[in-house]
Amino acid sequence: NKKAFVELLFWKNPTAVREMTEGYSSLYQAEGAGRSRVAPWTPQEEQELRELYWKYKEVEGQDVIAAIQAGLPAPGRTRQQVVKQLVRL
Repeated sequence: NKKAFVELLFWKNPTAVREMTEGYSSLYQAEGAGRSRVAPWTPQEEQELRELYWKYKEVEGQDVIAAIQAGLPAPGRTRQQVVKQLVRL
């Protein structure tokens, strides 16, 4: 890269250095690979999520999301995934 010397004139953070050394698209490719590991919700899982939500939404003094996570047949869904899916539904 003929213009790399210009980049050396300014302070860099670790992300910028990684992009300079490994290529400018390497960081975005790694992010895309990480995002694709999350399994999509199946229609059966969505239906189970709806049923569990309606079952636990009125319970006083209980964490609804924790109760839903415990009741899901497929463990491995994070709290954030469950919340995002509930909002989407």
